[in-house]
Amino acid sequence: MTDRIRAGILSDTHLRRPSREYIDAVRQCFADCELIIHAGDLTDISVLDVFAGKTVHAVHGNCCGGTGRSTLPRECSFQVGNFTVGLLHGYNLGRYADAIESGLWNVFPEADCIIYGHTHEPVCKRVAGKLIINPGAFQINSWYSSPCPYALLEAGEELHGSLHEFSPR
Repeated sequence: MTDRIRAGILSDTHLRRPSREYIDAVRQCFADCELIIHAGDLTDISVLDVFAGKTVHAVHGNCCGGTGRSTLPRECSFQVGNFTVGLLHGYNLGRYADAIESGLWNVFPEADCIIYGHTHEPVCKRVAGKLIINPGAFQINSWYSSPCPYALLEAGEELHGSLHEFSPR
């Protein structure tokens, strides 16, 4: 029996620094996640500071500043349990989800799961056996995302993804 790993996935936060609302939302949404995956457009890398003590995988996006671009890769892959996950923002593959998704296969041909951002549109589906996830735009105070979407990934014997919406308590 494989231990279950729970990962929180977010993208397109577009924050210059963590706001109080962002910090509160992150604590509510990802409290029981040992792994955090950010699919780019943090804007500033300090957005990841709130995840201290957790394993974090993140990539830069087209709206990241110099520190994010120099610190974070454009794409990466890593293991979650027995599964390979590919992560990128996707801006280099196209503007819309269909163009980005068609390019994912070339970037991560061996991945079991591919996570991307950029479109602000939540997606969680299986295509040809691969789990494809876009968590949407995790923006607390923005017209882009009301409600505020995010995703969870659970790895055990199998790999499962799910979409969620943050609603303030």
